[in-house]
Amino acid sequence: MTTLTQEVFTEAVTAATLAPSMHNTQPWLFHREGDTIEVYADTDRALPVADPHHRAVRIACGAALFNLRLALAVHGHQTTVRLLPVAGHSDMVARLTPAEPRPATPLEVELYGAIPHRHSNRDPFLDSPVPVEHRHRLARAAEAERCWLQFTDDQATLARIAAIVRTANRRITDDPAYREELAAWTSHDPARRDGVPVAAGGPAPQAHELLPRRDFGGPAHTGVRDYEPEPLLAVLGAPGDLPSDQLRAGQALQRVLLTATELGLSAQMMSQPVDDPESRDELWRELQWNGSPQMLLRLGYGLPAVTSPRRPAEDVILP
Repeated sequence: MTTLTQEVFTEAVTAATLAPSMHNTQPWLFHREGDTIEVYADTDRALPVADPHHRAVRIACGAALFNLRLALAVHGHQTTVRLLPVAGHSDMVARLTPAEPRPATPLEVELYGAIPHRHSNRDPFLDSPVPVEHRHRLARAAEAERCWLQFTDDQATLARIAAIVRTANRRITDDPAYREELAAWTSHDPARRDGVPVAAGGPAPQAHELLPRRDFGGPAHTGVRDYEPEPLLAVLGAPGDLPSDQLRAGQALQRVLLTATELGLSAQMMSQPVDDPESRDELWRELQWNGSPQMLLRLGYGLPAVTSPRRPAEDVILP
């Protein structure tokens, strides 16, 4: 007997679409069979230059999957999730089936409430330090999804990671095809429902900045607030680097981002050092950690930022 209503399914998919994705490509699709929900990677929305192996697609789908899980949980639908459930069917990334019902936990309700308030913030953050107890909560959020979150502990580590980011960014942006692809996903049209609007992309990057940012065509930095000279960085990693690890990392990423939102923190994702294979290896050696780096985060207290649009649920639901 089917207990999942179309209304709840649509609301859950709407929550899933609020997950982050590289250049806001939103590379996901959803299909319902009774109470079973299948999540697919929409590889037509992949980035051939920046993401040729679909790592970013899988991380984005994992983040959307976590939102989907939360939305179903708060509506009384507990689920069992199987990643990559069909051998040889690379586009189906997850299948959710009904599990023993139970009420949503207070934490699930809190995280679900944070979904519409989570946004990438590419602007400078305030000077206020992030308390140690907040860092611990963010690390536990990653661990809850069988991943890890490692913070920069000193200036020397920060300097080495920043150097890795700069090298990765230089390798990537030296490719004219990458710059063309980035420009294609930079939006100047207020009616567009995907891509990064210029106003949400932050100010134009400057050569002297410690951490290079992607250039989404923003205006020159006014200098009213400078970027932090010693930003708080955290590396999110998974046990390995298989497609299932990347999906798991996406779920951990979203749990961390929603936890940060609930704590009043802002976050910027900086994937350049994991997009570039040589830099990923260098980052892994720098961390001396068991596992594979999947995302670099800049965290802090920020002012409200411009949000990126999302496609409506009907555009991502398969018949």
